[in-house]
Amino acid sequence: MTTREERLQIRKSLFSRVRRAVVKVGSGVLTQDDSLNTRVIRRLAREISALMDEGYQVILVSSGAIASGMKQMDMAVRPADIPHKQAVAAIGQPRLMLEYEKSFAHCQKKAAQILLTRDDLCNRRRYLNARNTINVLLDWSIVPIINENDTVVVEELKFGDNDNLAAMITHLMDAQILINLTDIGGFYEKDPGRHKDALLIPLVSRIDRAMEKAALDIPGAFGMGGMASKVQTAKKVTTSGIPMVIASGLKANVLKRLFEGKDVGTLFLPRREKMGSRKCWIGFTLKTKGTIKVDMGAAKAMFKQGRSLLPIGILDVDGDFGIGDAVSCMDPDGIHFAKGLVNYTASDIRQLMGLKTDQIEKRLGYKHYDEVIHRDNLVITVDDKGGPICQ
Repeated sequence: MTTREERLQIRKSLFSRVRRAVVKVGSGVLTQDDSLNTRVIRRLAREISALMDEGYQVILVSSGAIASGMKQMDMAVRPADIPHKQAVAAIGQPRLMLEYEKSFAHCQKKAAQILLTRDDLCNRRRYLNARNTINVLLDWSIVPIINENDTVVVEELKFGDNDNLAAMITHLMDAQILINLTDIGGFYEKDPGRHKDALLIPLVSRIDRAMEKAALDIPGAFGMGGMASKVQTAKKVTTSGIPMVIASGLKANVLKRLFEGKDVGTLFLPRREKMGSRKCWIGFTLKTKGTIKVDMGAAKAMFKQGRSLLPIGILDVDGDFGIGDAVSCMDPDGIHFAKGLVNYTASDIRQLMGLKTDQIEKRLGYKHYDEVIHRDNLVITVDDKGGPICQ
């Protein structure tokens, strides 16, 4: 258990190293009576502009398009099916951006809209193009405002929610921190809306299963992502070496106080040294196309020693995938512990299972690689206790 003084020292140390931040703002912050809360939008624009004036770069991941569209259409209930959600988002997105544009203009700042689907970030070339575009906007001191392209995305290409999108953008842009602004003041041991004695947890060094279970009981407000989604996002970014804060976006000067190192909200500490951009892309952006089951010897070599996956350690293959696709690696106990890019197709790997590397060419008629998955294209996706980090 850390003292308040120790927590303040940790926060000041972390924020002193931040030059680029991703700020995610949820629907519960941006909406009021099922409409946009323009007062909050104006305040957040002022706070972000003040940080930019101090030399920080800020990327904003914003919810609110569907809520804005619902208000304009006089809808009392959020649409359930994708076509109606897309139509409502198409109506609401221009008004959301107009409010941001006006709010930043009052601070002599410009804003730019970027709409993404998961497919944009799963494709390596488009992933790099998105990063280059956002870097140019930041160099021009323009605020990139990012949202999922709800008007065109199909279910299999959805990020899931904007918490997950924010994690991907944090990795994409090599940000030093993710700040998740919600309508709750941080992570509580139980739902503060139902329990007045709920205690805020100000510092988290490791996300355990008890915490994940508690998060399931704390729902979201207007949007899709509740506290469980935010805790999963924290696991993803902290595992890649980036801290995350959950704090109330309804409190004035929340960003200023955070960057001053004040004890605001819940700080999730990074679990390891910062992971490289390419491995973040593999581990936290790509969707898996199949599963390779490996024996315990191979699993330990990959998990403990950072080794590549060789054919001799493979027990089974599930799915139909091609060269360069992302697959999940599963140990004999059924734990999906790693994710990587394969050098062979699923049908070829089925022929190679259990073979030594010097037998590959004889079996297939060719050999491009000794490794089924090279360690440079492999990311461990469980923590040191076996808890899942990413899917």
